[in-house]
Amino acid sequence: MIQTSDLSRAYGEKVAVNHLNLSVKKGEVFGLLGPNGAGKTTTILMLLGLTEPTAGKASIDGIDCTRNSMKVKKITGYLPDNVGFYPDMTGRENLRFTGRLNGLDEETIRKRIDELLERVGMTEAADKKTSTYSRGMRQRLGIADVLMKDPEVIIMDEPTLGLDPAAMNEFLKLIRDLAVKDGRTILVSSHQLYQIQQICDRVGIFVDGKLIACGAIDELGQQVAVKDHYELVFSADPMDDKLVSFAGTLPGVTGINSERKGYLTIESEKDLRKDLTAFLGANGYAISEFRQKGGDLDEIYESYFKKAEEEEVKSNGSAKHGKNRSEKQKQ
Repeated sequence: MIQTSDLSRAYGEKVAVNHLNLSVKKGEVFGLLGPNGAGKTTTILMLLGLTEPTAGKASIDGIDCTRNSMKVKKITGYLPDNVGFYPDMTGRENLRFTGRLNGLDEETIRKRIDELLERVGMTEAADKKTSTYSRGMRQRLGIADVLMKDPEVIIMDEPTLGLDPAAMNEFLKLIRDLAVKDGRTILVSSHQLYQIQQICDRVGIFVDGKLIACGAIDELGQQVAVKDHYELVFSADPMDDKLVSFAGTLPGVTGINSERKGYLTIESEKDLRKDLTAFLGANGYAISEFRQKGGDLDEIYESYFKKAEEEEVKSNGSAKHGKNRSEKQKQ
């Protein structure tokens, strides 16, 4: 549904997006993840036809984003990181204005507004001025605003930024429903890894304008995992000598760390979860946390980010060495 081929954008000597090759399937939630300044917003602007690429091309549902930007806008909804509404108009009035801008008839607008306000949980606040809305309320109204033209694709730029935990959970569920229940294609740009992990089918890790990894979260975790190296972190009550002693007898253990109060970290050459949970259950230990490190998106991201930095340093070092050698040859 979304396709880019060697998509690039430079501002002078600064390359914001560097030969981006991306494919997002119909009906999936795709997370474009990276730090601020990685090139995520520039990518979105090119997909929306608001910025022309320096090289390469992008398309949505087969429509060229640069040459046919108006057609792209008809089937694509956009939710920016800071949704803007006319503050002296109510939520309902803002939605009506959007419906008219998109050429909808008044009866369709009325029905769609009522349906969408109920769906995003904004019916009670619909007739209040948007200047009185919290950020979470504006974000939910923003979803309704995007859905007024019934788009096939929705692009969101940092949608959960500034939301409190309760509002964030509600909002994430709403985003997921847009794909699962409606069959819409969702592209979410974010640097908030944990939140995005909950709703994405696949993610792309974006660093310095380059897509350095792409796939399902478990696939990416397997790619960065060190062969025959496992790190298990858990907390149990009581965390006594008997438990620590047993952990040390498990086959393949290469190290035990109990520096973090109430937690035990076991490094090993094999997966010990089955052996350890059997012991904990048989001996009446209460488990409060139990996880194998390496499967969380923040850990995966950090691994890829470090790898990209190392390759960048190595590349710069080789380029510098080549330049020095060339200068010596000239001399």
